[in-house]
Amino acid sequence: MRTTIAQVRSYDRSVQLLMVNQFTINLGFYMLMPYLAAYLAGPVGLAGWLVGLILGVRNFSQQGMFLLGGTLADRLGYKPMIIAGLVLRIVGFATLGLVESVPALLAASAATGLAGALFNPAVRAYLAADAGERRVEAFALFNIFYQAGILLGPLVGMLLTGVSFRVTCLVAAGIFALLSIVQIRALPARRGDDAKRGQDQEGVLSQWRGIAANGPFVLFSVAMIGFYVMQFQVYLALPLEVRRLGGEGTFGTAAVAVLFAVSGLSTILFQTKVTAWCKARMEPGRALTWGLLTMGLGFVPLLVATAVPVPDGGVGLWLLAAVPPALSALLLAIGTMIAYPFEMDTIVRLSGNRLVATHYGLYNTICGIGITLGNLLTGAALDAARDAGMSALPWVALFVLGLACAAALSGLHRTGRLAPPVREAQPEPANT
Repeated sequence: MRTTIAQVRSYDRSVQLLMVNQFTINLGFYMLMPYLAAYLAGPVGLAGWLVGLILGVRNFSQQGMFLLGGTLADRLGYKPMIIAGLVLRIVGFATLGLVESVPALLAASAATGLAGALFNPAVRAYLAADAGERRVEAFALFNIFYQAGILLGPLVGMLLTGVSFRVTCLVAAGIFALLSIVQIRALPARRGDDAKRGQDQEGVLSQWRGIAANGPFVLFSVAMIGFYVMQFQVYLALPLEVRRLGGEGTFGTAAVAVLFAVSGLSTILFQTKVTAWCKARMEPGRALTWGLLTMGLGFVPLLVATAVPVPDGGVGLWLLAAVPPALSALLLAIGTMIAYPFEMDTIVRLSGNRLVATHYGLYNTICGIGITLGNLLTGAALDAARDAGMSALPWVALFVLGLACAAALSGLHRTGRLAPPVREAQPEPANT
C-alpha cells in the first residue's frame, strides 16, 4: 500500500485529483444504485416493468450519449465536462430521494446516466494527457481507485439504507457536491492538443466519420466487447449461480459478498505489481491477449463444477456454491488487471493522440451496446441451461467467448493493427 501511495504521489496534482475523483464517483454511485430497484419496488410501490424502465433509462442515456460527451470534452475542454457531469449527478441523486412520481424518477434516472456520459470520456482523456508516457502505470493506479469505490460504496449504502433510502440519496448527492467544489477549485483546466492547435473547428460529423473510418480502432473496440461482457458476469451470472446452489438466505448473501470482495481486494492489492510485470515482459497486444484469455479461463472452475454431483446440503453444498464462483471472480479480476491499463493506452495510441475523448466516447458506446446484447444472451443461456438441465451451457459459451476475443486481439497484434497510426506532423499556429 505504501508503494501504491508513493506511485500516486509521483504524478502531477491533476492526475492525483482524477484518481480521487473516480474513487469518490464510484463510492457515491454504488452507495445508491444497488438498492434503487428494491426501493422503487418496495416503498415507492412501482410495478416491475416500471422499475426496469427507470433503470434501463439510466443505462440507455449513459451508453447512448458517450460519443456526444467525448466530443464536447474535446471541443470545450475536459474540466467543464467533468464538472457538468458531477452537477447532473447531484441533481439526479437528490431527485431520486425526494420524489416518487414516475416522470420525475425517469428524468432523474436519465440525468444520472447522462452525467456518466459527460465525465467518463473526459476523465480518461485528461488522465491520458497528463500522465504522458506513464499512461499504462497511471491507468493501473486509476483501476485501484475505481475498484476501491466499488468495494466500499455498497457497504456504506447498506448502512445508510438501513436508516432510509432517502438518506442514502441525499448523502450521495452531498458527496458529489463536495467533489464538485474540490474539482472547481483545484483541478486545472485542460484541453486536448487538437483544441490547443485550433484543429477542433472541423465539423462534428466529419470527425465522427473519420473515427469510424479508423479500421484498427473499430476492430479493437469490437474485439474488446467480450472483455466487458465477461467482466460483467461478476454482477450477473456468478451471483445467480451462487444463489442457485446456495439459496437466497444468509449463506447466499454472504457468498455473493465474497465474490465482490475477491474481485475488489485482489485489484487493490496486486494491480500495480501485475502491470509492472506485464509491461516488463510483453508488448501491449500480447498483454491484452493474455488478459482476455485469462478471463475466458475464469469460467473453467464453474464448468468443472457442473460435473460434480450436487450434495443434498451441508458443508459440501456450501463449498460447491461458493468456491468455484470465487475462483472465477479471482481469475476475472486477474485478467482485468492484465488487460485494463493496456486497453486504455491502446485507445490513445490508435487515436494518434487526436480527439482522444471522442475516441473514448465511441469506444464506450460500442462496448456498451455489446454488454447489453451479451447480457441478454447470457441470461438466455442461463434460462436454457436451467430448462434443459444443461448447467454447463453458459460457462462453455463464456469460455468460448474469451478464447474468440483473445484470438481476435492476437490477430490484430500480429498484423500490426494495434500499432499507432502514422500521422503527418501538424504545424503549430503562428503567434500573432
